[in-house]
Amino acid sequence: MTAVLNAVIPIFSLILIGYLAAKKKILSHEATHHLNLYVVWLALPALLFQAMATTPWQELYQPGFISASMGSMLIVFLVFLVWQKKTAPLADRSINSLSAAYSNTGYMGLPLCALVFGPEGLIPAIISMLLTACVLFAMAIIFIEFGIQSSPKLSETLRKTALSLAKNPLIAAPVLGGVVAASPVSIPAPLLEFTRLLGASASPCALVTIGLFLAQTPNKGLQTGTVTVLTLKLLLLPAFTALLVFYVFDMPLVYQQAAILLAALPTGTGPFMLATLYKRNSQLVSQSIFLSTVISVLTISLLISWF
Repeated sequence: MTAVLNAVIPIFSLILIGYLAAKKKILSHEATHHLNLYVVWLALPALLFQAMATTPWQELYQPGFISASMGSMLIVFLVFLVWQKKTAPLADRSINSLSAAYSNTGYMGLPLCALVFGPEGLIPAIISMLLTACVLFAMAIIFIEFGIQSSPKLSETLRKTALSLAKNPLIAAPVLGGVVAASPVSIPAPLLEFTRLLGASASPCALVTIGLFLAQTPNKGLQTGTVTVLTLKLLLLPAFTALLVFYVFDMPLVYQQAAILLAALPTGTGPFMLATLYKRNSQLVSQSIFLSTVISVLTISLLISWF
């Protein structure tokens, strides 16, 4: 129980601090926006760059982990996308499905895996984040673009998606770090210390930002479909992942546990960002983020206790 508390309390205490800071008007909506920009454009890219630049390539080659994590996400996303076929337009279905399959790997997964598994836990968290951002997020954008265009062109949609991903610092930073790791050039000590210091601020700032966002999310009653999204995200996604890691694919124990823990994380802010960008209804998404984060206090604690 002590190990569970040591892992869970720091994470959710930082979220609670952000929540209270917003409720007490210590930090405003503008502060939330700017703190989020700091995490996305500076702190988290620095952490990802250093982790990738200092990690041997053979440690990143985890075909079992990649297949299990990506397979479970695709199952949930595509099944829910088809399930909603008669109830919502394609663009809205894509965002809702993303909410059910998109784990908060960047803001919560990285610090949580580091606390639970130590430095070894960063690698599965980074791999999972890249899969979520590069594959799942891109797939959702493609479906949204097809849904909102009167005569969508596949080539144009793919071009826009690739350009959007290339401009994302959370994608560019680890890719650049991987290039550095594969090159014979060693990273200068001042640069390593710079990225270490900047990256060290990523986790606390990201968790405080989650609390700020949750406190500023309007409550307009339970939305239709919220219970389904929560069930898919917090129960079925980790359950599918567990089946794949234990019975289908081979991987080390740490990667098995990390895959399940990452799948059980609450919904990240990615779906909300897309809903806002494409001017779709964001109530279901924001409510799913809020409730899944609150419920995950219990579910993640139980998972860590089981591990």
